[in-house]
Amino acid sequence: MVTHSFYESDNRVLRYAESLAERGDHVDVLALRRSASLPRTQTINGVRLHRIQDRFAKGEGSRWSYLWPLLRFSAVTSKWLATPRKDRKYDLVHVHNIPDFLIFSAWPARLRGSRLLLDIHDIVPEFFASKFNADEQSRLVRGLKLMERASGAFADHVILANDLWLPKYTARSAAANKCSVFINYVDESVFRPREHRLQSRDPLIVFPGGLQWHQGLDIAIRAFSRLVRDLPTARFHIYGDGSAKTGLEELVQRLGLSDHVKFFDPVSLGEVAGVMAGADIGVVPKRADSFGNEAYSTKIMEFMSIGVPVVVSGTTVDRHYFDETVVRFFESGNDEDLANALREVLTNQTLRESMVQRAREYVRRNCWSQHRSRYLQLIDALIDRP
Repeated sequence: MVTHSFYESDNRVLRYAESLAERGDHVDVLALRRSASLPRTQTINGVRLHRIQDRFAKGEGSRWSYLWPLLRFSAVTSKWLATPRKDRKYDLVHVHNIPDFLIFSAWPARLRGSRLLLDIHDIVPEFFASKFNADEQSRLVRGLKLMERASGAFADHVILANDLWLPKYTARSAAANKCSVFINYVDESVFRPREHRLQSRDPLIVFPGGLQWHQGLDIAIRAFSRLVRDLPTARFHIYGDGSAKTGLEELVQRLGLSDHVKFFDPVSLGEVAGVMAGADIGVVPKRADSFGNEAYSTKIMEFMSIGVPVVVSGTTVDRHYFDETVVRFFESGNDEDLANALREVLTNQTLRESMVQRAREYVRRNCWSQHRSRYLQLIDALIDRP
């Protein structure tokens, strides 16, 4: 597996890799190293992790500062795969975007007969247009669409992260029979149901994830400034990193919320489950007028699985998968409506209990254990193994 991410925090890659290792497959993962204290090579739950490139801080201020580490990682991956290692021949290389062109780094394995699987976590042209405020008709975005098509053609099969992207992707980049959909199904062995009691004195709201503009954290902070007028002991904890972090910290200062809103570094998948479990309510405030409108958020199902009620922006993708019985929607971009939703869920015990119960039923039908076999069957079909 090849991923330009921190393996320990990427639940999608973790879920695939550990499922394969659990049944006896040999799995190597090429990924990033978060800090100098981490070893270059490490075995985690049967998966051999190779941290082939360091990323101790994010530098996403410009398009070039964003692109350069991706190009470096692609080159290092190609070199790693081109170097003979005990004559090992991989049956399959599973490449995770972003970027799409990372699939081409697997050319040495392709020459040795490996099948290539491209996993579209985020659909790149739309993501890039939102991230850097680029016009969708610009030459750069049109170029990304051409790259998407070329990447899809180079892969033997393509996985997409939600159903909304399937018709869009197949219309411009790959045949429908070459594509499958696997959303970010929650791993119930990590995100287990836990009992929760509302902390009436100091209610805690939690957001764990990337701090980019499309995630809408500034909306959530403004909503929280309204909420503390009625619940002055409320707290808001934000776990994550990203290009919007500095601006969010400045917004907290301007609103006089420094005693209430705290920022924390990203944590591993196992640690984030504990962070979520300590919350009274989760919030997912994505912008509907951005890439976030069609980007499925794993955080929703993770909160639901643990037993924490979650307030969610009414984006197209989230209304496609959820309804008001399992989450509390608010009008995207409306901080007043978000504040009202948070207040209602925090103060209405009957509503909280109903949401938690219905959410657990939903998770039981849609967790990873219900879809794991479908992924393994896809892998075996690609490598022509009975």
